[in-house]
Amino acid sequence: MVVLIKTAQLLLSLSILVILHELGHFTFAKLFKARVQKFYLFFNPWFSLFKFKKGETEYGIGWLPLGGYVKIAGMIDESMDREQLKKPPQPWEFRSKPAWQRLLIMLGGILVNFLLAFIIYIAVMFVWGDTYLPNENVKYGVLVDSLGQQMGLQNGDKIISIDSQKVEGFSQIIPVIVLDHSKTLQVERNGKMINVFIPDSVFPKLIRAKSPVIQPRLPFNPFIIQGFTKDSPGKEAGLRKNDRIVAVDSLRFQYYDQFKNYLQERKGKQVVLTVKRDSQLLNLPVKLTPEGMIGVSTDFSHVFAFKTIRYSFWESIPAGIKKGIRTTNDYLKQIKLIFAPKMKAYESLGGFITIGKIFPSVWDWNAFWNLTAFLSIILAIMNLLPIPGLDGGHVLFLLYEILTGRKPGDKFLEYAQIIGMMLLLALLVYANGNDIIKLFHK
Repeated sequence: MVVLIKTAQLLLSLSILVILHELGHFTFAKLFKARVQKFYLFFNPWFSLFKFKKGETEYGIGWLPLGGYVKIAGMIDESMDREQLKKPPQPWEFRSKPAWQRLLIMLGGILVNFLLAFIIYIAVMFVWGDTYLPNENVKYGVLVDSLGQQMGLQNGDKIISIDSQKVEGFSQIIPVIVLDHSKTLQVERNGKMINVFIPDSVFPKLIRAKSPVIQPRLPFNPFIIQGFTKDSPGKEAGLRKNDRIVAVDSLRFQYYDQFKNYLQERKGKQVVLTVKRDSQLLNLPVKLTPEGMIGVSTDFSHVFAFKTIRYSFWESIPAGIKKGIRTTNDYLKQIKLIFAPKMKAYESLGGFITIGKIFPSVWDWNAFWNLTAFLSIILAIMNLLPIPGLDGGHVLFLLYEILTGRKPGDKFLEYAQIIGMMLLLALLVYANGNDIIKLFHK
């Protein structure tokens, strides 16, 4: 069921983005009276799932969800229609239009994607506001994994700033460190302020990290049982909902990770839980699972105070624009990392499985629209890359024509398109191949 929900969100998001991207090209083409022969959501090699013709344009849905396209008469594109180009240019063809009009037609999809992202962020700010965990509210410090320890952090450290710059949201700490290649962390440790120097060797590992490097540290008390897993050894031993675990083998814990680590050390063995039920203290022997679990759950949602900023309609406009600019800037930094060999960010490139995984396992419209806006920015930036086969490749040749007054020949553009499509296919195979490899190396 989770896979279906994630897949449905991915397909809906991509459909919205592709249709509106292609609508950008379509609108400018129609504005300049260039004939649009096809408008397709998804690609349709050999056959279409659905199609109809209205006026001069065939509209349809393809079966290969790798994007979409508008086929503009007289344009060298992924269809590689050579026959049309052998005929004399017609006034309604793309190639007959002035260079500045052709440039706007090619930029139309990119402009729509940027505009869409900003509109979505504005709407999200207006409807839901901005909810986050302030870094200053992580009152018990951080819990770190082995990679966090390599960074120089310890359990209980309170991260105050990064390179002496305050970070407002806790979830932004690792992204800021990676994207800005930060050098130091200012940390409160055991009541003292210290500088933690981040070694360069951890950055490639941070990029590839599959689990959280740092998390808010959780207190152990009060540990009130809220539910049980299937075949829970705790339930079989007599634990009940609303029992409060006070100690294990007469040991009391300050933090939840200390409790969890102790159970891990005793996995498969029997422990004695001291629980408070109403006003009574009870000692219940429980045999742990081979994974060191007692099969109970609790609720930590009350531990941290999240902050929600609400915006009026007019306030949401600058807030949404600011978020759009920040997201664009962050993604450009991510692209820069891909071309830094020492970072090995290229190893983390993913395809549709990676994109699908970022959607939540339950349908959440707030998360859906935030992710759709993010993907819209990705689509815009990727299409701006000066690679033949992408909009950016066409833009590059058109800028050359505008600046020099010389139009590249049709044969040159045709060969460039073929090379570009081969590069894009190789990138597609590499990214989705990475996804498949990751499935077998979890």
